[in-house]
Amino acid sequence: MKIFKIALILVAAVLVMASCNQQPSRNVTLKTAADSASYAIGVDLGNNIKNNLKNTPGGVKLDSSIMLAGFEDMLMEKDLKIPSEKGRTVIQSFFSKIQDALAQKNLEAGQKFLEENAKNDSVKTTDSGLQYKIIKQGNGPVPKAGQKVKVDYTGKTIDGKVFDSSIERGKPVTFQVDRVIKGWTEALEMMPVGSEWMLYIPADLAYGKRGAGKDIGPNSTLIFEVHLLGIEK
Repeated sequence: MKIFKIALILVAAVLVMASCNQQPSRNVTLKTAADSASYAIGVDLGNNIKNNLKNTPGGVKLDSSIMLAGFEDMLMEKDLKIPSEKGRTVIQSFFSKIQDALAQKNLEAGQKFLEENAKNDSVKTTDSGLQYKIIKQGNGPVPKAGQKVKVDYTGKTIDGKVFDSSIERGKPVTFQVDRVIKGWTEALEMMPVGSEWMLYIPADLAYGKRGAGKDIGPNSTLIFEVHLLGIEK
């Protein structure tokens, strides 16, 4: 489970960092191929830990001294305050609650945003809850399910953070109309080629509670600027 994997990474990360804070850096000599491989593994592990610490779920702060105590108790075969067979359940439960709280927070923020956005006369709302605003209406054909389209887009969270942009990359993308999130599919099946629309997609028409990567949290409402460039033959 994703949450459990994240939890284990965080535990390992803080333990390593705590150990580093308590011990002076060692100078090592790489004499053999095994030495070099050992060092390279350490560098790779350290890099992964550093990157994962930047994306702590919910911004939670863990107590490194307590985690180090648990690590040492297990390693030294001392009496454990939490039996090892229950440890995974404790970790999973803790991070599940954090994920649930974040999902609820994002859901409420998204609902509030969409309610305010719907008051804009230029914004239209469909029966599904998808909102869109026409910046430019094209006069070409309208794509159908199964067809491939060429688009340029920029995706943002409701706080304005850009998480993806083919426009910034300078390279349009091609994909099948019904192989993307529901909000995109619904919009594309209404857009004539040549159109530029703003899409305001509620969580249930986007990535839902699972989110997507580090930038799209659970139950995130998303904003897309979409340029429909053409239908691929």
